[in-house]
Amino acid sequence: MESGEGDAAVITALISRKGGVGKTTVAVNLAAALARTGRRVLLVDLDSQASASLSLGVARADLAPSTADVLTRGLPARQAVRPTATPGLELLTGSADLATVDFALAMLSSKEARLRQGLLPLRDDYELVFLDCPPWQSLLTTNALIAADRFVVPVVPQFLATEGVQNLLAGAARLRERFGASSSPLGLLLSMVDYRSRLTRTSIDALRGQYGPMVFATEIRVNVRLAEAPAFGRTIFQHDPAATGSQLFDLLAEEFLLRTGAMGRAVATPASAAPTPAIT
Repeated sequence: MESGEGDAAVITALISRKGGVGKTTVAVNLAAALARTGRRVLLVDLDSQASASLSLGVARADLAPSTADVLTRGLPARQAVRPTATPGLELLTGSADLATVDFALAMLSSKEARLRQGLLPLRDDYELVFLDCPPWQSLLTTNALIAADRFVVPVVPQFLATEGVQNLLAGAARLRERFGASSSPLGLLLSMVDYRSRLTRTSIDALRGQYGPMVFATEIRVNVRLAEAPAFGRTIFQHDPAATGSQLFDLLAEEFLLRTGAMGRAVATPASAAPTPAIT
């Protein structure tokens, strides 16, 4: 499905080769920023650590039913979806059960397409769906790429970042060829950007030089308030709507809509809109 066609949700996977790149921070706050524009958004937590779910205020004892139940036990996804404190944003939680889901899926038919099948009944209920994936080389990530229309790769601008991106994009291309998946890269997103490091600018220049417009113009910079928010079970907009992190995610949401061709679907102005910071 091409983005912007029909009323079915555009599904976007957030993938990375390793943890610690700010992927969940991006998933939670980008989903929240887009919900604030009046869109119906679903965030699917595919990580056994359930970081996205905890970041949205779900207690660890309340994670069930989770995505694992949808994938391996046949629970209808609609029965596992729950609201969040952000109007318009709903959640399919992660849970510790996802740590062993690869083994459970291996014994099932169509093991690579279970997520796509599970989400199919929900596609008309939302405009945007985000999949917060575990690190690369997991059957869950394979499921996400087969279910998704597009994928975004958060990248921390550090030494060898370019090589890691090359390997990930090549692996995603092989999966698409093997399984006939239609997901394509929407872009590389610079995250956890810290210009106090002397190598940051060099790494960013190298990534932009190699990948050009594939790299999002918006950069998600290191921000204390952004780092604090998950500990309180809040998005950055709930934790500190005036923070630089809030402004950056509003800006990222706008760029995301432009890239997906969904800008014309806007139905509301983001609440408490703050001035957009300059990008350097």
